[in-house]
Amino acid sequence: MNKKINLALQILPSVPSEQVYAVVDEAIAVIKDSGVKYRVCPFETVMEGTYDELMEIVKKTQEVCFKAGASQLLVYIKMQIRKDEDVTIEEKTGKYDHDND
Repeated sequence: MNKKINLALQILPSVPSEQVYAVVDEAIAVIKDSGVKYRVCPFETVMEGTYDELMEIVKKTQEVCFKAGASQLLVYIKMQIRKDEDVTIEEKTGKYDHDND
């Protein structure tokens, strides 16, 4: 499984409501620092990379949320995987990237 996949990650941390965005920002920072292509959306962050590298990022995002004070996480993951070719963010949303400029 060395082809690129898309993985959408939504983490809902169990913290006081005023801290939710700060904890989620910590998870997004892990994704940003990983170097993979990603897109932050209102309800989830979509990443592009190999299965193994993205699952390692998912693990690290959970760890950082716990370090930031979450006592529990609800983690939702969606993946698109093809057997013999890459999956890209661009193929799904590229035509929309400049519609709201």
